[in-house]
Amino acid sequence: MTGSDRPADTWVLVPGAGGEAWYWHLVVPELQRRGYAAVAVDLPAGDESAGVDEYADVVVAALAAHRERTGGGGRTFVVAQSMGGLTAPLVCARTRVDLLVLLNAMIPQPGEVPGDWWETSGFREARRAQACRDGWDIEDLFEAFMHDVPADVRAEAVRRGEPDQTGAPFASAWPLDRWPDVPTRFLQARDDRFFPVDFQRAQVAQRLGVPFDEIPGGHLVALSRPVELVDRLESFVGPGRPGGADPGSG
Repeated sequence: MTGSDRPADTWVLVPGAGGEAWYWHLVVPELQRRGYAAVAVDLPAGDESAGVDEYADVVVAALAAHRERTGGGGRTFVVAQSMGGLTAPLVCARTRVDLLVLLNAMIPQPGEVPGDWWETSGFREARRAQACRDGWDIEDLFEAFMHDVPADVRAEAVRRGEPDQTGAPFASAWPLDRWPDVPTRFLQARDDRFFPVDFQRAQVAQRLGVPFDEIPGGHLVALSRPVELVDRLESFVGPGRPGGADPGSG
């Protein structure tokens, strides 16, 4: 927790598909209660002309505006949910970040077209096999995302309606030529019905080689277990430099 003698550390929260900052609406007050600043970002997910570079521009601008308002200082931690894994490394390459946490996230590779990731990563086969083992309906995406989300939050999500998500971020090769030199952790909800935990563990080992941590919950764990999520995020940081292996050395 931040001491009164130094600026608050800031968590920058990058959403997944649909790009809604609302995804983090239960996490933000929990972080603030513990003395952190939190910047939850809306991405231009409905803009057909916006790809991952433009998404990263929006996040960097939001962080810059926050630093301007607060005078900067403190450490900066970026958390990226699901599809946010395509955007967050670009943010880390463009501005100072002290820790990147990938949460139930996609892991891109240099030059890979994100639209090809669904096949090249082995995602479809892994998800189908997990659905067969666990007995859930692979076609029911709403239940895959919301199966452990409390009824009132589910109802609010339904009321808000499904957000737009264009295919633009998936159409071009991922632009970085290497993973940014930022300490990185991977946090996976072990009950995720969209990105199964065994699939994700293999992806992290093959593509990043960074610490792999698990937490109870499903794909939208920020909606189902916000306090437990913040507990785990807080465990990654401390009074000194945050932990995590340098993926560039993996």
